[in-house]
Amino acid sequence: MEYDLIIIGAGPAGYVAAIRAGQLGMKTALLEKKEVGGMCLNWGCIPTKALIESAKFYNRIKTAENLGIDGIDQSKVVFNWTNAKKRSTKIVTKLTGGVNFLLKKNGVEVIKGEARITSPNSVSIQNRLLEAKNIFIGTGSYPAPLDIELPAGKLIQVEHLLDMEELPQRIVLVGHGPVTLELAQFFQLIDKNITVISPVENILPGIDDYLRQYILKKTRSQGIRIIENSKIGSAGDDMLQVNGIDNPYDVVINCSWRNGIAPPSDIDLSRDDHGFIPVDEFLETRIPGVFAIGDVNGLSYLAHAASAQGIFAVNHVQGVLGSMDMKRCPINIYTHPEVAQIGLTEREIREKEIEYRIGEFPMSANGKALAEDSAEGMIRILSGKKLGEVLGVQIIAANATDLIAEAAAFMSVEATVYDVARTMHAHPTVSEVFLEAGMDAADKPIHK
Repeated sequence: MEYDLIIIGAGPAGYVAAIRAGQLGMKTALLEKKEVGGMCLNWGCIPTKALIESAKFYNRIKTAENLGIDGIDQSKVVFNWTNAKKRSTKIVTKLTGGVNFLLKKNGVEVIKGEARITSPNSVSIQNRLLEAKNIFIGTGSYPAPLDIELPAGKLIQVEHLLDMEELPQRIVLVGHGPVTLELAQFFQLIDKNITVISPVENILPGIDDYLRQYILKKTRSQGIRIIENSKIGSAGDDMLQVNGIDNPYDVVINCSWRNGIAPPSDIDLSRDDHGFIPVDEFLETRIPGVFAIGDVNGLSYLAHAASAQGIFAVNHVQGVLGSMDMKRCPINIYTHPEVAQIGLTEREIREKEIEYRIGEFPMSANGKALAEDSAEGMIRILSGKKLGEVLGVQIIAANATDLIAEAAAFMSVEATVYDVARTMHAHPTVSEVFLEAGMDAADKPIHK
């Protein structure tokens, strides 16, 4: 069977690329050995964020009196893990159903099974040989295995978090990166005893130092124990030894940094030591006509970056010229409060020897944030001192992961802080912090 495009992997990179290809009239086959939606929709981004929102709401009920709500018997307020999972699963089912509808609507043929690349222009699956001018690999990534044996039943992969019928009290998370801290706070918000063991000193790589210090201080203040640059020395049934000290535990959840997952292949994809497939600026591998999109190329671990890469690669093979700047990809951390950034970090700006200034504004001076009882955090806009170009934006706020989209829009049109400062924002809105931070960088803010 001949196609214009064969895509292996139906995660945020693969299914988005397939829909885009279908929209452009390309005969497209999307191959997936598990479930359409990949890690993000089925056990990653969506279900975990649904759980986090349930935990935040549970925690917010504890402070209902602050909003003038009386009569809640706190002794009867409990977090129902089973019902929270049901809500999460319902959301996943709705979204994956929507993706399958869109694939069908755009004429994409979805084939279930494990694919094998047999040549630069052919793939075998379910005893079928498929051929195409271009092949996209969008098989994603998976947490690296731990380098220690644990007693039976004591190790849980993040993929199987929702399979747990009940949650134990003492939970140890091993790994680093945003997911580790997000899950740590989730469990803390539902009253679990949490320890994080990071194998590296920098638990949040790629995050601005200011944000990292803030979130780590906040997380520790919530009672979460964080042990950096360490690993488990030995493990018993209820005790782990870390740095020679015994740590009681019930279960360990593997949140390790992920390795790339490539499909079986008869051609050399030149994978690196972590399983990632090297690509050029157009996401093409060393094999002409074979592209790697999303996590599997190691350029980003973010779902929205994977989707953007999928669209970019489809456009490229269709002759639409363009480029991708991964520094304009927002990084979101769904902690409490949320953290988000885009563009250069302060350290990167200094390394480039760019003269810069920082425009800041606290959420505690924003009327809408105060009204919502969510006034923790601030916004920082890093800009060039000479021309005022926006170099990077960092936000700490209850809804930082939504607010960062405005920064992405400003940076996509190469806006300056003067543009930000004269952009009219509705009042009262949390987004007014952009106006104030822009004015802080350009001249002086009104409300600071």
